[in-house]
Amino acid sequence: MTDLVINKIQEAETVEEEKRYPLADMEENRRYFSEVADLLLSREKEKNGFGTLQEKTIHEVIKDFYCYDHDFQEQKRGRYIADIAIEDHIWEVQTRAFHRLRGKLSAFLPEYHVTVIYPVAVEKKIYWLDQETGKITGGRRSPKKGNAYDVFRELYAIRPYLSDPNFSVHVFLMDMEEYKLLNGWSADKKRGAARYDRLPGSLRDIVRLDQKDDYLSFLPDNLPEEFTSLDLAKCAHISRNTAQTCLLILRDLGIVELTGKKGRSNLHRITL
Repeated sequence: MTDLVINKIQEAETVEEEKRYPLADMEENRRYFSEVADLLLSREKEKNGFGTLQEKTIHEVIKDFYCYDHDFQEQKRGRYIADIAIEDHIWEVQTRAFHRLRGKLSAFLPEYHVTVIYPVAVEKKIYWLDQETGKITGGRRSPKKGNAYDVFRELYAIRPYLSDPNFSVHVFLMDMEEYKLLNGWSADKKRGAARYDRLPGSLRDIVRLDQKDDYLSFLPDNLPEEFTSLDLAKCAHISRNTAQTCLLILRDLGIVELTGKKGRSNLHRITL
């Protein structure tokens, strides 16, 4: 077990006194995340070999990063199981499909502060696993790069909950290695192939959306006073569809408002 993990466990007699991650110091967050990831991966390989978690590795590493004490993981609260539950706070790691959170959020938010943690692959390498031989090939870097704006296509599915004072989102920006099975329908078996697992690389940053003002970070300083979704797309270097979804959610939160039209496009301005 690595020093940072040992220190984290030993430095407090109770979980309430334990140093909580993420900290404000991103360098320490990165170091600790790397050690937690290495520890989990080495433990799984020793027990069962590569890929035993199957699609859950990122989920498990992030849970251990936020709370290494497994006594507080997979806790039942009412009808649902929370990824992490400590007193009046719940953490849920959701890698996709936020619509699946609606039931939990409806049940948890009246009684608990809920933080949803969403991992985003900033850079990703693709590997291929041949199930017959066990051989792994590839290592090609994916041309697609993720960023914090990716969270908006997921937040759209839970819009009614975003303004709840008990709701937070942490966008976990990290590098990943993605392993796919050679079981697709094309001649090389890659098209239509199933994803087997994603393994963690380096932690880049954590964008914390704990209160309404935090969403202002998605509005670049070089936006004009009144702006369209196309203006946001150009200033933030994102697609127009992403910019439109972002502005729709920011309007719901009261961070921007409609001021009129510019041609066929809506004009917005910041209200905070």
